[in-house]
Amino acid sequence: MRIFLIGFMGSGKSSIGSKLAHKLGFIFIDLDDVIEKTSGMRIIDIFKIDGENGFREIEHKCLKETFLNDNIVVATGGGTPCYNNNMELINRYGVSIYIKLNQGILASRLFSDKGTRPLIENYTNKKELQKFIEDRLEKREKFYLQSKLIIEGKNISAKKIMEMLAGHTV
Repeated sequence: MRIFLIGFMGSGKSSIGSKLAHKLGFIFIDLDDVIEKTSGMRIIDIFKIDGENGFREIEHKCLKETFLNDNIVVATGGGTPCYNNNMELINRYGVSIYIKLNQGILASRLFSDKGTRPLIENYTNKKELQKFIEDRLEKREKFYLQSKLIIEGKNISAKKIMEMLAGHTV
C-alpha cells in the first residue's frame, strides 16, 4: 500500500506522516527531503537557481520514484498535486489523503517558519501571509479535493487516519 498525504504547506503532512508510517510499520518518505537529496541542494536554493518550474520538474521525477516502493507513507509538498499530472498519478498508484486546514491556522503555523519556505519567505506580517494562503488555497483546493480521503487537520492523529483507511477500499 502507498499512502500519499496531500495538503497546504504547514498542514502537518510530515509530522503525522512519520507517526502514521511508524504505527503501520511502513517506510516514511518526505518528498521534500528526497528532492533535496536527489538535487544536492536545499529547496530554497532550487527555487533561487532554477525557479519554481525547475523545482516542479525535479519534484515530479522524485514523486514518480516513490511509485516503485510498497508499504510507504509519503508526505508530498503543498504544490505537488497541482502540477504536471501528479494528482492523477498519486490516485492511480496509492491512497491520497487531504489534510484540510483553514487559512488562519495555516498562517499561524507558517509565520514563524517562513524562512525555510521559498514561497512565503518575504511576507512580513500574518495578514499578508493569510491573504497569500487564501489565494493559493483557492487555486490548489480543486486538486486537493480529488483525494480519495479528506480529514480535518486540526486534531488529526495517526489513529484517526488508520480508522479512515480501514473503512476505505483500496
